[in-house]
Amino acid sequence: MGTSVTVSAATDEDAEQILKLQYLCYQTEAALYDDYGIEPLTQTLQALRAELSEGCVVVARLGEEVVGSVRGRVDADGTARIAKLIVHPRLQRHGLGGRLLAAVEERLAAERAARRFRLLTGHRSEGNIRLYRSHGYAPVGTEQLTQRLSMVTLEKEAAAKEFAAQA
Repeated sequence: MGTSVTVSAATDEDAEQILKLQYLCYQTEAALYDDYGIEPLTQTLQALRAELSEGCVVVARLGEEVVGSVRGRVDADGTARIAKLIVHPRLQRHGLGGRLLAAVEERLAAERAARRFRLLTGHRSEGNIRLYRSHGYAPVGTEQLTQRLSMVTLEKEAAAKEFAAQA
């Protein structure tokens, strides 16, 4: 193939590819919890475009194809909420999810003064939990949303070098 994966800020032109990839990637989550009505599978293109204009969205590209994405926003208290980390199934388990996570953390700290990072994942999503723990996140709580689904909240503090970038 010869083309390497690049990670950069998303643009509005990426919206359709991100939405299609999101739909593909969240099929396994929906099957895991037997719930195909989850928000990532029902999100509209208009809602995604709003996230692109308001938040921090990073994409991974293989040539012109979007093969990964992650989103984040920072609350008034400096807490960055990271969401919808997705990687095309054919490229999973090669470190791309970790690269995307690091990229969005870096941007949120440098551009939006994030002091800590928080994300959520389903209690059965063991691969996600493993990835987040390997990047310094620790579980801080669990909330049962339905009989089949509990959400695990994981957090970590921004690194000192990220604080230095803000000074």
